[in-house]
Amino acid sequence: MAIVCPTVTARTIDEYQEQMERITPFAKRIHIDLADGEFTHVKLVPLGDVWWPKELEADIHVMYKRPFKLTKKLISLHPRMVVVHAEAEGDFVSFAHKLHKRRIKVGVALKPETPVSVIQPSLEVIDHVLIFSGNLGHFGGQANTHLLTKALLLKKLKPSLEIGWDGGINNQNIRVLEAGGVSVLNVGGFIQHAADAQAAYRTLEDLVG
Repeated sequence: MAIVCPTVTARTIDEYQEQMERITPFAKRIHIDLADGEFTHVKLVPLGDVWWPKELEADIHVMYKRPFKLTKKLISLHPRMVVVHAEAEGDFVSFAHKLHKRRIKVGVALKPETPVSVIQPSLEVIDHVLIFSGNLGHFGGQANTHLLTKALLLKKLKPSLEIGWDGGINNQNIRVLEAGGVSVLNVGGFIQHAADAQAAYRTLEDLVG
């Protein structure tokens, strides 16, 4: 069954706290966005300010040009998973092995223009692929369902792979995404900008439940 994973995408510590407190009462697994202002022009809260309630499982999405310099700090937070971009610089395989030794799952995000072939040689050490269809570092964007062809190809290459989606998820397209092979639905604006965040979350859960 697919899981709805509320997203925290905050530029300031105050925004971070507000967004985290908004989703904590109902979320089970959350997705925390980080951006260095170099890989994407948006700079989000620094890694040193990241926290989450320990009753929640947290995935950290690191939109950094050189994320592997942060390996020790990421490991010290012990999230459920760390997602880096296929387009990032550095030794990904070494990074993956270090996280796996600490029982932290490893994910890779693909920007819309990045083909699956870029990560195919490393699929053996990848637990999760995040298909990115949004605007880096922002809520919103469009869910380009043509990108579901990546999910189909990835599942053929590695059936055990967990497939995530980031960008434009709402009550009109969530079933299409799930049917297309997505099992982790990272939802930002539809929940965070709703008048009733919990009701918005429950609406999506009911659609994929």
